[in-house]
Amino acid sequence: MITFGFSIMTKKCEGNVWLPMVIIFLIFHFLFLTSSTAVAQRKELSQARTFIKNKKFDDAEKLIAPLLKDSANRKNSRLWEALYDIVHGKYAQANERLYLKQKQDTAAFFALARRMVSVAETLDSLTDHDRKSNSAEQHVHCVNLFNGGIYFVRKAKWKEAYDYMESYIDCARQPLFEAYHYDSLDQRMPQAGYWATYSGYRLHDPVLTLRHRELALRDSSKADFTLQFIAEARLWLKDNELYLQTLQEGFRRYPLFPYFFPRLFDVYTSRGEYDRALAVADSALAVSDSSQLFLFAKSTTLLAMGRYAESIKIGEKIIELNDSMPEPYFNVGTAYINIADRLDTRRERKLVKQAYQKAQPFMEHYRALRPDEKQKWGPALYRIYLNLNMGKQFDEIDRLLKQ
Repeated sequence: MITFGFSIMTKKCEGNVWLPMVIIFLIFHFLFLTSSTAVAQRKELSQARTFIKNKKFDDAEKLIAPLLKDSANRKNSRLWEALYDIVHGKYAQANERLYLKQKQDTAAFFALARRMVSVAETLDSLTDHDRKSNSAEQHVHCVNLFNGGIYFVRKAKWKEAYDYMESYIDCARQPLFEAYHYDSLDQRMPQAGYWATYSGYRLHDPVLTLRHRELALRDSSKADFTLQFIAEARLWLKDNELYLQTLQEGFRRYPLFPYFFPRLFDVYTSRGEYDRALAVADSALAVSDSSQLFLFAKSTTLLAMGRYAESIKIGEKIIELNDSMPEPYFNVGTAYINIADRLDTRRERKLVKQAYQKAQPFMEHYRALRPDEKQKWGPALYRIYLNLNMGKQFDEIDRLLKQ
């Protein structure tokens, strides 16, 4: 037949006499090949069904998998039905082994559950069948997508954990599960959003961290941590404004959460926006007026703003609450030195001396608590001893600074 076809093709088609014959030949040739392929496919599918019936699922998959790799078969529902029966059979066997406490790879069990749901979703898109009953069956299995994600979280396998949680989240948009309203009624869905966000954060991947942030924020029990992960992702992306907005939201909602206040405060002080930094400190103190962190932040801001008397008052309050905290001593000592700098050394000599005298014990105490911070207390004590004519102490500091 092939030789005859070739001879026809090579003949001279005068007046298009041979053209209809060529077309007829090609049609019959195509139908022959198609028919042969269909016969072979039916044979392999029939053999696969026999394997499935005998629970030889691996042998059945070896026949079905190559057929589904052919793009022409991607929408063949009978092949997908066979694949579903294969995966479902393997899943049932694995589930039985777990139930009987026999040896079974847990990760492999969850992989089968995930694959089974995925095949069911594909099959649902290809066939007009009883969606209600199939949906009910898969609804039972879907929980193992969530459980699989938790399993991998506990194993610190963040990529796998993310993939499973995203598969679970994806169920909400699948027509197969539309009757269950996962997006609004399922209590696990916000938790899946949180664990997906957390896994993305642990992967240091800002895109994955941010992908399900809105869903994650619906888990109110962990929204403070979710906002922290969102803020970090914004920082990785160098999106400074969204980073700041997230810090502001986090501090507004969770002022006592340890992440937001110090970073928001640092953003404002690094920009020289001391009025905003002071407002943040006051807002925090309105929630916890004895917090040493909040008090110290306010003391530092007032010092930077040149409001020395107020800074000293708050610094002394912190020392009363905790006399072993070093930085308030430095702040108070620095405030007194700055007060001395503001005074006229000729007309207000006595007040200048008093200011340095008040600065001395605070700065010396800071030195005792932080002996390695010579670059901070060294120049300060140098000025104090110089202005108080304390020769012996001045010589020691002068020698230390020269070293």
